[in-house]
Amino acid sequence: MSAAPTFAEKNPNQHKHVSVKSNPGFLERLSETAGGTVVGIGLFFLSIYVLFTNEGRALQTASSLDEGLSLVVPLGPHSSIELQNNNRLVHLSAQLHTSQPLSDPNYKVVVQAVKLKRQVEMYQWVEYRESKDYQENGETKTETTYTYNTEWKSELINSRNFDKEIGHQNPSAMAVESVTVVAPEVRAGPFMLSKGLVEQINNFQTLSLRDFPAFNLDPFLTINDDYFYHTQNPHRPEVGDVRVRFSYAGLSGETSHLGPAQTVSIVAMQRGEQLMPFKTKSGDTLEILYLEELSAEEVFEREHKSNTMKTWGLRAAGWALMFLSIQLTMRIIHTLVDWVPILRDLVSVGLKIFALCISCSLSLLTIGVGWLFYRPLVAAALGALALLPVFLARSGLSAKKNE
Repeated sequence: MSAAPTFAEKNPNQHKHVSVKSNPGFLERLSETAGGTVVGIGLFFLSIYVLFTNEGRALQTASSLDEGLSLVVPLGPHSSIELQNNNRLVHLSAQLHTSQPLSDPNYKVVVQAVKLKRQVEMYQWVEYRESKDYQENGETKTETTYTYNTEWKSELINSRNFDKEIGHQNPSAMAVESVTVVAPEVRAGPFMLSKGLVEQINNFQTLSLRDFPAFNLDPFLTINDDYFYHTQNPHRPEVGDVRVRFSYAGLSGETSHLGPAQTVSIVAMQRGEQLMPFKTKSGDTLEILYLEELSAEEVFEREHKSNTMKTWGLRAAGWALMFLSIQLTMRIIHTLVDWVPILRDLVSVGLKIFALCISCSLSLLTIGVGWLFYRPLVAAALGALALLPVFLARSGLSAKKNE
């Protein structure tokens, strides 16, 4: 392969490269197709695994939720810690409390919340590429257009990987790093939340700087549109300039200018003053938190809906994997006839229809086998129900013959 760069003189932030490669021969194409066949076989078995085990996971989760609903002990919003509930599954709705506010001394930001996130962005060069292939003189040519823009980005972009780094160089590091601070102790009512429950508090909201006292700022900082800018002219940033935005999750304590404390609904195991994960007999762990006031029944109803959505999502993903795997496996047939244009197009359409039909049938069969394996009684009942019309029809025919 060879490359012939062509630079646009009028626009220094855009240029083109044309790469040339000879069309692969029949044996080379066949070799590439064989590699795709191996990948297709691997994806096929992966799809069967996803479809089959998903049925068992869905059943286990549903059973665990039903078990949890039958065992859960509702607690009032102002309940005290009762020892008889130790190691039992409990439900409560209460406001969040933290022992101390979270702060960032560099920007003099203080918030009474569960989490405080500092998101840093730097003004950097970004490379975009757009390619198109075309045939010329029996060769395949690829024309790639590279365009460079300056944008605010939260991740560090390595300009050394650019096709043309000269004139588009980014700093090698950010002056300030992004970070999320979590309160060391989070309570709901009288109970202390586990790490797993705290991780579910992610309702981040941008901290408004509209009323922030600007006279407290360091001279190198400027406030504009809820950002701290490390520059005196935020409307004309230069590459390497940094801006910082803060957001918080889970307001706690007394009502502040940001709003009232966050009310949460929790289902977890009580152990002393701690709320911990609860292990069900079905095998799942219940450690549920919703960022609103819900009854125990409403919590478990939402978990059932979430389980249903996840089940159908994995079924769709398993079918897509199977469809792709069959296409990759059968591509070798397309390679054998791709030298005949009309036949190539017909075979291509036929293979797609074949892959669609087979993937649908095998996916349904795999799901059915999963039901038979994980829910034998339900599968037997459905089978008997399916055979009932046949039995009734035969019984009617026998009665008519006897007459």
